[in-house]
Amino acid sequence: MIQRVRTKSRDTRTGRQCGAAGVRPAAASRLRDVRVASAAPSAANPQTVSFHPHIPPTPQSSAPTNSVNGTAPSTVAEVNLGYWELLNNPESGEVFSQRARSASDAAVLRRKGHLKEQDRLIDFMRRMHETHTCEEVMLKMERWIAEHRQDPKRSRLRRLIPGIGAFFTPLKLVEAFREYDAFFALSRRKYIPPNFAELRHVVNISQVHASADTLKLITFDADGTLYADGAHMEQDNQMIAHIINLMRSNVQVAIVTAAGYPDEPEKFEKRVMGLLEAFRKLKLPPEVTNRFHIMGGECNYLLRVRPADKRLEFVPDNDWKTPIMRSWREEDITTLLDEAEAMLQEGAKRLNLVVNIIRKSRAVGIVPTQPTIYEVLEDIALTIQTQLVAKVPFCAFNGGNDVFVDVGNKLLGLEALMKYLRVTPPEVLHVGDRFTDSGNDVATRDICSVLWVANPEETGFFIKMLLKDIRKSRWQPYIE
Repeated sequence: MIQRVRTKSRDTRTGRQCGAAGVRPAAASRLRDVRVASAAPSAANPQTVSFHPHIPPTPQSSAPTNSVNGTAPSTVAEVNLGYWELLNNPESGEVFSQRARSASDAAVLRRKGHLKEQDRLIDFMRRMHETHTCEEVMLKMERWIAEHRQDPKRSRLRRLIPGIGAFFTPLKLVEAFREYDAFFALSRRKYIPPNFAELRHVVNISQVHASADTLKLITFDADGTLYADGAHMEQDNQMIAHIINLMRSNVQVAIVTAAGYPDEPEKFEKRVMGLLEAFRKLKLPPEVTNRFHIMGGECNYLLRVRPADKRLEFVPDNDWKTPIMRSWREEDITTLLDEAEAMLQEGAKRLNLVVNIIRKSRAVGIVPTQPTIYEVLEDIALTIQTQLVAKVPFCAFNGGNDVFVDVGNKLLGLEALMKYLRVTPPEVLHVGDRFTDSGNDVATRDICSVLWVANPEETGFFIKMLLKDIRKSRWQPYIE
């Protein structure tokens, strides 16, 4: 059987693949409502078709299935106290109950989970520890990043890490490392250097401090970032209070997700029901709720909050879509999805994988019907990234429990959203959990700063830190 894959185009403005999305569990259920159908799928309705690698596809009986989901310290001593506060004391909200937790907050930054660790910059920093101390690594990287921002084409960092992207803010890595080290004692280890996740945390901390003073738009991936894969944003989600506090701080907030439901805003509402209910319960004024949006289907649908009843409505395409997006022809989109579906079926057959095929108007994917391993789905996603050529940009990614190919990608979605909200790259921060080569967050690095998190608990930790910095920046501006 075949499941749904979300793909990215190599060149986000052409039909070449940009980057496949990372594998995520229970992606099919969280993304869309699916119908089992025997006929070819229509553009309006998603359909599921069984596919066995050794048996020709046979139509199944039509039966709808439910879709799911979808003042700061200034000294080292104060840093320690600040970290304990961030880790152990969740912000209280007027109407938010204490969230049930499977582990204490103090363990958040120690948990690695199933994060797939692939990043050229962090890998290079890890190798530097073979000949440098931790602080020497941070000092050199901080200096090289500053040089790279001045001359990206001829910088030392470009020579050391070919393909390195842009940095939209300075990163004070030495200060961030000292904060982290004061709490986790990395520099006092005798034999074990920092691992991938620890270096990722240090980079995230430096990015939070750099972005806080100028932040105007923060965007979040959904599954695995704001809530667990396959879940929804329920009323006890810790991120509800953080999102509202960001909006009250005059920061635009958007969820940028692969989930797409054309002409069905109520299905998007189901994914963030707890947040919308909080809007209503707190009676937030329009000047606050107007700062929340959802970008669905990678870049295909934009929704906003209606002031009167705090429900979602679609923003007319002509108000926000870029000329490139409006130029896509439906026949080219159909051809892309047909070819992607054929490649998904071929990949499933080649790897003896029984899958369900899910087809929607702007996406197609496969979902295994039995347990498989990450590498199998990764191979299918990377094969499509490499071999599929189309006239329309696309995103092919491994979702962990599925593989999907989507029309467009998050870079195009963020580009359109930034133009619509009139913000610039240094004023934007994207938070996601899929920045590997096969992840659907990776393309956002080309247009804004990013935070790479492993789970919703990490997201909560870094957003609490960001909110503290935003409050502090009103009195003490960030100085490079």
